[in-house]
Amino acid sequence: MEEGGGGVRSLVPGGPVLLVLCGLLEASGGGRALPPLSDDIPFRVNWPGTEFSLPTTGVLYKEDNYVIMTTADKEKYKCILPLVTSGDEEEEKDYKGPKPRELLEPLFKQSSCSYRIESYWTYEVCHGKHIRQYHEEKETGQKINIHEYYLGNMLAKNLLFEKEREAEEKEKSNEIPTKNIEGQMTPYYPVGMGNGTPCSLKQNRPRSSTVMYICHPESKHEILSVAEVTTCEYEVVILTPLLCSHPKYRFRASPVNDIFCQSLPGSPFKPLTLRQLEQQEEILRVPFRRSKEGVGWWKYEFCYGKHVHQYHEDKDTGKTSVVVGTWNQEEHIEWAKKNTARAYHLQDDGTQTVRMVSHFYGNGDICDITDKPRQVTVKLKCKESDSPHAVTVYMLEPHSCQYILGVESPVICKILDTADENGLLSLPN
Repeated sequence: MEEGGGGVRSLVPGGPVLLVLCGLLEASGGGRALPPLSDDIPFRVNWPGTEFSLPTTGVLYKEDNYVIMTTADKEKYKCILPLVTSGDEEEEKDYKGPKPRELLEPLFKQSSCSYRIESYWTYEVCHGKHIRQYHEEKETGQKINIHEYYLGNMLAKNLLFEKEREAEEKEKSNEIPTKNIEGQMTPYYPVGMGNGTPCSLKQNRPRSSTVMYICHPESKHEILSVAEVTTCEYEVVILTPLLCSHPKYRFRASPVNDIFCQSLPGSPFKPLTLRQLEQQEEILRVPFRRSKEGVGWWKYEFCYGKHVHQYHEDKDTGKTSVVVGTWNQEEHIEWAKKNTARAYHLQDDGTQTVRMVSHFYGNGDICDITDKPRQVTVKLKCKESDSPHAVTVYMLEPHSCQYILGVESPVICKILDTADENGLLSLPN
């Protein structure tokens, strides 16, 4: 490999071109060693031809920062590399602000709790206090049966201090722990919680958890995920804006940096084998269609006290609509006799407030799989936000054609306390 002032840090697969390139190009000649390869910075290879001017904005390029690459067919290309630099390291060195634990302190002092509703379990993280996993069922006679486990609490000081001590030591040595979040290695601050409910699978040793706080500027301390990494040991990921003022914990999107490869005299515009492979890919490519039950294909329409629809709009075939459920108050009341329609949250002063109500919508369109009408449980939950009209909607399908529709909004906070024992709300016309 011949070099002109620098080398490439990594060629991360960003499509067929890069996957093929790794097998096509070989280094030829000598030169000083390249920097260690890293997947932290993605690159994309472009073939601009001979008539080409380097970009003057964005990432910096220099004519003498290149490598000469040779394919297995002896085709040669001059590949100009970006000068990938960052001011983040300087900002981290100059940072004199609060430590991550101090940034999170307001969250612990507020005694606030975050919730995540899944198909069966509900997860409750009361920051600085405990993590609880529970399921509520209403038995005959209106008695509510709660099945619950504590996944950890802050009484286990030894574990807490061990995690915090480890995090502080790593911060001093610039080794901030990271976790792969949706393909991005994301820094997090760990808080340990132990002394949970005894685990029968581990000789009744208490359950324990690591709460991973990660920066997200627009979040409201939501629970992103809960995972049992080993038997009765859990990882809980919390999104919070509080860490974002600390440069070491700030989320950074990784921009794709372009590499420009120009053919040298006697070589084609683009490697021949690469062009042949691209042609084969075009022939084999089948129009991609999502499953109708796939995430992103359907959109959802919820009209309170009327119906829940799912629909898809296509410019060629028009609108496809499915009735997931329709409202019938009598049917809902019958459903509420066997299920929890009104869930409470216990305040620090001992008072209870309604946290969530659940409504049953049945008699949807007939399901092809079960030959029964579709049905959906709509869970209306209070969610504080700076935007008073913000709404979060999610759909789960724990059983075929039996759905859970979660609707979370500040608007709901104002009306939950009007719910009766069946979860019915008193709303103005």
